Amino acid sequence: MPDALEFAIDIAQEAGQLLCRLYSERHTVQTKSSDIDLVTEADVASDRLIVAAISRSFPSHRILSEEGLGDHDAFVAGSSPVWLVDPLDGTVNYAHGYPAWGVSLALSQAGQVLMAVTFDPLRDEIFWARRGQGAWCNGERLRVSDVAEMRQALVATGFAYKRATLADNNLAEFSAVMPRVQGVRRAGSAVLDLAHVAGGRLDGYWEMHLNPWDWASGSLLVEEAGGKITDMRDEPWSLLAGEIVATNSHLHTELLTHLAQAGQHG
Repeated sequence: MPDALEFAIDIAQEAGQLLCRLYSERHTVQTKSSDIDLVTEADVASDRLIVAAISRSFPSHRILSEEGLGDHDAFVAGSSPVWLVDPLDGTVNYAHGYPAWGVSLALSQAGQVLMAVTFDPLRDEIFWARRGQGAWCNGERLRVSDVAEMRQALVATGFAYKRATLADNNLAEFSAVMPRVQGVRRAGSAVLDLAHVAGGRLDGYWEMHLNPWDWASGSLLVEEAGGKITDMRDEPWSLLAGEIVATNSHLHTELLTHLAQAGQHG
């Protein structure tokens, strides 16, 4: 059995190269949970490549993959290692030719992420972490930022595909945070947002209504880079949580306070 981290780095890069080859082509676009939740032939091709490779190299492991080619009951039964796969995070960006999308793989067991890889093909940046061994990008150790004042912070967030019909659609939270920080970015790729928190390019990030594969890799990157992750009530975060707050730790309490006030009064 190959080393899981080396395997994940190789297969994430292979999937990223596939996506780059397809990037400039005319895409076959379908919808999933809503009319703005897209999936392209590139998502499916990348998913098939990754899932097939995992199945060959780690036949006893379970797989939870965004495009449904894995085992969506993976968290329900047994204690086998589980791979969480996002074969193309930022599909709307990808379909429009907007350069913010990536690939992520994470290996978890008993609900804890043990190893994570996020690949940004357009920048040729490979982020990885193994629990207890730090977080890295292209061989350089990652550290979260040391920004301690909200007014100097650059943070990121995102909005659910069903935001038009959700009561908790993050608009109140966005409005509460925006005036208090240097800037808020909405790049459209959770896996890259979390990688950038780990690398100190962003000072914080929050989002709601995503899935385990969106956050699995980035959560470990942030933790291993010295950051902090909780849910929006400051409770320990888990892969099955429907929300996440990730920061450099210095800003965590204040960001949570603003998010909570928005939730109460928004």
